[in-house]
Amino acid sequence: MTAQHLPCLLLAAGRGERMRPLSDHTPKPLLKVKGKSLLNWHLESLQQAGVQHVVINHAWLGQQIEAAFGNGRNYGLSIQYSPEVTALETAGGICQALPILNPTDFFLVINGDVYSPNFPIQALIQRTEQLRNQEQFLAHLILVPNPPHHPTGDFYLDGVIVRGEEHSNANCPKLTFSGIGIYHRSLFEGLNRGESAKLAPILRRAMVNHQISGEKYLGSWQDVGSPERLAELNRS
Repeated sequence: MTAQHLPCLLLAAGRGERMRPLSDHTPKPLLKVKGKSLLNWHLESLQQAGVQHVVINHAWLGQQIEAAFGNGRNYGLSIQYSPEVTALETAGGICQALPILNPTDFFLVINGDVYSPNFPIQALIQRTEQLRNQEQFLAHLILVPNPPHHPTGDFYLDGVIVRGEEHSNANCPKLTFSGIGIYHRSLFEGLNRGESAKLAPILRRAMVNHQISGEKYLGSWQDVGSPERLAELNRS
């Protein structure tokens, strides 16, 4: 699959409670790092990687997001939107957006509030071919070293297999999910559009059957979750 045929969902529906008061009047993904909004950084990276179809979900102050990016023509992209009356959590938002994404099988998802300007999206897209050939995996997650604000991590990385709490040993590092991943549409079967659903339980069920792969990313990455972290990024 080439980049232009892999759709991408940018998750931008969260209220950004920890980012208040900055997020009271501006959606968190529109807050700026080094003069450009977080979503702007993502869109430029996707365009450079050759992705053409992008869907952005939104809820809180979502019209500001649509006003900022329109149909994507100025970014060399085709942008559509998946509005939510109230945020549906990650899996619920993905399920709601699936008909607009219309993936053949796999699609890319990136959290709108992470900052990773040098992330190799093209290499991740190429990973899709391996996922398709192996047929075992329903998702491929990018994991990062645990940041100071999340020292306990999320999942274990055992070679290329991502495992949950059922697998814990000293030789298998527990890492933090970056909010960047590739998913197969069948992972979300059984969910109902418009209903809230968290992603982690769905991933953990698939992990029991060894259906989630992953890799460790050591490049620059930040979860921009608080005014302090945003200010630190802009100072650096």
